[in-house]
Formats: sequence, structure tokens, C-alpha cells
Amino acid sequence: QGQLVESGGGWVQAGGSLRLSCAASGRTFSSAAMGWFRQAPGKDREFVAAISWNGVNTYYADSVKGRFTISRDNAKNTVYLQMNSLKPEDTALYYCAKSIFMRATQEEYEYSSWGQGTQVTVSS
Repeated sequence: QGQLVESGGGWVQAGGSLRLSCAASGRTFSSAAMGWFRQAPGKDREFVAAISWNGVNTYYADSVKGRFTISRDNAKNTVYLQMNSLKPEDTALYYCAKSIFMRATQEEYEYSSWGQGTQVTVSS
């Protein structure tokens, strides 16, 4: 299955930007859709963004649409999440995940591999 390692989280003021990265090991990265999810304290994990295996199709949660951009570099086995215009409600532990399918999806049960998460904190 390989491993997923997130990085790029941190503390930022509202309105600022962060870029998360997720490095994947293994040979199946380039044939799998990838997703980002997040979990705020006391809340369930929720979908943020997903990208198809070839990067052609992307999907976003309504709460981040227009502010976040997901992308991938299959040559580097890495998926990114560019986060702009951050809000305090974006504060959460952000996870990347690898889907069992090639098409992008927001369904958590379709993701079989998960990273450990990277913390994003946005202050007002």
C-alpha cells in the first residue's frame, strides 16, 4: 500500500496561505485518485478536496471552493493542497489519503491509505 507523509502545516493568521504536501511511497500512486480530509477538535473528519489519478478532475467541499487548490505531481509521487484566504474555521488536522479508485471521490470509505496528518492553525 505504501506510506503517505504530510507536511507544510503550521500557524497562520486569517487571510494567510499555506501549502500542504503529501509524499507517497510505493508504485501505485500515479494510478490512484488522492484526497485531502480534515478533522477539527470535537468534530468528525470531513472531505476537503480530491483529484483524479491524472489530475484532470478535481472536487472541493463547498466550504473551501475558490480558496483551496489540489494538485499532483506523479513524477514526484506528491499531492499538494494550496490553501489561500485561510479562516479560523479551517483550523484542523489535515490528512491526505489514497483512493482505491482512479476517479476522484469525496467518499471517505473509498480511501484505503491515510497519512498521520499535519496540523493547520488559523488565528483571527
